[in-house]
Amino acid sequence: MIAPVGPILTAAEMQAAEAAAMARGATVEELMERAGEAVADAVWRFGSGRPVLVLCGPGNNGGDGYVAARHLAKRGIEVRVAAQGDPATEAAASARRAWGGDVEKLVNAEPAPVLVDALFGTGLSRGLEAPVVKALARLKPGSRFTVAVDVPSGVGSDDGADLGAVPADLTLALGALKPAHMLQPSARLCGIVRLADIGIPVASSAAVLVRPHINAPGPEIHKYRRGLVAIMGGQMPGAAALSAQAAMRLAGYVLVSGIEGTAMPHAIVRREWGKIVADDRVGALLVGPGLGRDAQARAQLDLALQTGHPLVLDADAIMLLEPEDLDTLRNRSTPVILTPHAGEFEALFGKVGGSKIDRARAAAERAGAVVIFKGSDTVISAPEGRVRVAAPAPGWLASAGTGDVLAGMVAACLSGGIAPFEAAAMAVWLHGEAARLAGPALIADDLVRHIPSALSACL
Repeated sequence: MIAPVGPILTAAEMQAAEAAAMARGATVEELMERAGEAVADAVWRFGSGRPVLVLCGPGNNGGDGYVAARHLAKRGIEVRVAAQGDPATEAAASARRAWGGDVEKLVNAEPAPVLVDALFGTGLSRGLEAPVVKALARLKPGSRFTVAVDVPSGVGSDDGADLGAVPADLTLALGALKPAHMLQPSARLCGIVRLADIGIPVASSAAVLVRPHINAPGPEIHKYRRGLVAIMGGQMPGAAALSAQAAMRLAGYVLVSGIEGTAMPHAIVRREWGKIVADDRVGALLVGPGLGRDAQARAQLDLALQTGHPLVLDADAIMLLEPEDLDTLRNRSTPVILTPHAGEFEALFGKVGGSKIDRARAAAERAGAVVIFKGSDTVISAPEGRVRVAAPAPGWLASAGTGDVLAGMVAACLSGGIAPFEAAAMAVWLHGEAARLAGPALIADDLVRHIPSALSACL
């Protein structure tokens, strides 16, 4: 669960921010003191005064642990320290000397009600060594509350990989959020995430997706200015119908084609596809939900690609695209938003290396389009590299049709003249909030009904 908002920094970006702070006069020891004191404060607040065991690694993350132990002892907390070897940096060695108390060996330590994990921070890139894994497996069950310093030991800070991590109940992000706090599978291992300000100015083109502010329609607005969405149906008309109903909640007018015999609100207008694509008032053309993947579907997609309308390409439309079509998308003069899940992403872009943030950025640049890389850790990227990462979504969204609802919401936001990146971000946030409001065992139709309540939170 993510509580804080703000920029998301990789390990290299965080190191650069720390170096910039030191160039302005800060020292490693000062930053470590602030970090350790923040950890001690969190343990004091959430640990209920129970005895604490602090696990310290050899790097500066371990140094933060020694500082935290010293501050906890000053507050009268019963605290012990166990280390995985001697400090490997001068700052960590100085922090250990300042601690002044006994330091047990990690392999011999006994559990405590509160466990502070300061073993490994953002630099870990390989799995934990067997003795460490064995010690943690013994200590974790004996604790009632685990606090991770910056990231839980055993997660890849930059890519969210699980390298044998010890789950935390609370993770204290030092200075800024890291990709591991937002990306799966590590996000679920972080527990509650809190941000500790340690006095380092930070900035990044990646940030947490936040609630948008949406202006209610004013007296000058009419249905076409609110946005006209056109949706191409296909072999599974129910999918396009879900998109249309979702779009109708946010846009002023919705046109559909190829959705015969499917019940929809009376305000949704059915029209022949050729007439729809020729309508200059169309603010966004949605192609893909339930379209199919045969030659006829590809012909319909080609017709959409030839128009000058802003496009939202989802589901089957993405699967029908060929790599050479990416050049067509990139050279368009009007916006394109792609909404792939993992399988669709790989089918179009191939195996792209790096974190999910890296992959979304690479895809957006390649296609010249905004990419909504869907999943329990949805990442939104603009072609120039701006990124927003949504807070972990409810698992109940893993249900047929929920992506069709999102596609309709994206098209509606885009159709009203909102810039593509902002339209994508708005739709993803509203989609997640609608899911939260719908609650457990939701189906896609429930999301549509909760869009108005989600929207009301943004007015």
